[in-house]
Amino acid sequence: MLAGLWPSEASASEVVLGPTLCHAVSERVATAQEAPAPLACRGEPHGYQDGSLWLRTSLRGLPVDGNDLMLVVHNSRFDRLSVAFRYADGFVAQSEVRGGDFGSHWRAGGQIAFDAPMRDVPVTAVTLRFDRLASTKLLRMRLMDHGEASYEAIALAGTVSTALTLLLVCALYNAGLAVAVRRAFPAWQAAWAGCMVLWGAIWSQLHLFLFPGMAGALSAQSCTALSCLAITLATASAVTAIDRTTLPAGLRRAALLSGIAVGIFGLPLAVMRSGPIVELGNVLGALILVDLGLVAICLALASLRKSTDARNLVGAWSLPMLMLAALQMTNPNTIFWGGGAQILILFAAAWQTLWLSITASHKYAKLRIDRDAARIAEAQAQELARRDPLTGLLNRRGVIEVLEAKSRQGDDPDMPVALLLIDVDRFKLINDQYGHDAGDLVLTRIASQIVRWEQARCHVARLGGEEFVIIIEGLETAALQRFAESVREDIAACRYGLGPGGGVTASIGVAQTTGYPDFRALYRLADKALYAAKRSGRNRVSFSSAHNDEGDERSAHTALGAGHPLRGGA
Repeated sequence: MLAGLWPSEASASEVVLGPTLCHAVSERVATAQEAPAPLACRGEPHGYQDGSLWLRTSLRGLPVDGNDLMLVVHNSRFDRLSVAFRYADGFVAQSEVRGGDFGSHWRAGGQIAFDAPMRDVPVTAVTLRFDRLASTKLLRMRLMDHGEASYEAIALAGTVSTALTLLLVCALYNAGLAVAVRRAFPAWQAAWAGCMVLWGAIWSQLHLFLFPGMAGALSAQSCTALSCLAITLATASAVTAIDRTTLPAGLRRAALLSGIAVGIFGLPLAVMRSGPIVELGNVLGALILVDLGLVAICLALASLRKSTDARNLVGAWSLPMLMLAALQMTNPNTIFWGGGAQILILFAAAWQTLWLSITASHKYAKLRIDRDAARIAEAQAQELARRDPLTGLLNRRGVIEVLEAKSRQGDDPDMPVALLLIDVDRFKLINDQYGHDAGDLVLTRIASQIVRWEQARCHVARLGGEEFVIIIEGLETAALQRFAESVREDIAACRYGLGPGGGVTASIGVAQTTGYPDFRALYRLADKALYAAKRSGRNRVSFSSAHNDEGDERSAHTALGAGHPLRGGA
């Protein structure tokens, strides 16, 4: 590596220019290819932000092979970078990149690679010229052989692609989840993950496949803005996920304001090309630490108050928060093939969004299961309310709902509809002689006999006591008479286990109309017909007469005329 252009152990913000790296500053001159003399090998350069900064290192004494050499510069804010390799025989090989045009020199992981041409003589010195460099304290450069550089490029590209893929999948998943469940938290999480995907793609320079014109300072400025926006979104995601009643309003507001402050402060820092960029960066780092501290307090307090959401967030945010805090105090840039802090941030972000995606899925899946169970229970309760508990047939409410539903469907108004009111003969005597258990058995046996007739146009119900009802559509008078007689005969022919002489019969009153009249009106007519059947000796079928509401009912069928509008009956 280029000795001297790294933060010293004593201060993470102090750049030490040692004896192997010398510097000079000049005005920007397009044709100049040689560094102005003399070059200073101590102290710090000044006035380079609006001019050209020259850096030169001799390879003497450095652990590098001058015959197999590559210079890797980690992207920073500059207008132009020229690199000159000087060989032992005096030959100079020069390469150059400009803002918006890195050509074939860019590498994944925010790096620019300059390959020293292979010659019979070794490289003895390297000279770099930066035009309008934002700050020397943002520079990172390394010298390595081609094999090591190729390995690092492949490893870094694979690592970055893996992290970005995880983040992109989670961003899309959370966006879909936000639409499906209509909750704010997955929407915030999707926005944060999407922001991290953009940041990672631009920092790693993978976006140059599509937008080569963004190479250089524009990409670096975009990364600064996106990283600050990501912290703002992450703060909003963490704090708004916790129920308002769990946190004090002042603490909640302070955490949100700190996140907003980071986002706002990052905007001018993103557009700066000169001035105290590093110093303002340190202020931004302090703001980030304050924001992390407030978010940590929110999560800790909500966890102590037994907030499940907060505990899930603690598991998700613990690693990213520790990572961000550590990056404010340490310099990990030499690890992970030079990816350093950015690689750590990407994988911490992937960890966080994966954790929250899994916990959110589990939470909403449980809510959906609970909701489905509640709906099933509600449907079962409604069905039970429509059913007779002894026989399982529809009850009065159920049969009325059937009639109302058919009326709303607007079926053929000329469709004949009949109500058969069935009453077990001398049922009280059965209860008195054989017991109520035997009476219940008789009722269930009768239910099993008549339920066989149930279909789309035939509905069977028990109204209560020993009274059953069948509502059937589409039968004309003769067919209806045969049907009613079949029902009566089936009931009489069934064996009820009551012993010798223990036969059971039923009387049936039939009322018929067209369309779907009010249940109570149709029931009243069938009840009159049933009363006539009882008076006539039981175990018989009697048809109602619509023209005799007060006197005797005749056994002949009389149509009720046009169907009346259906009204709910009790």
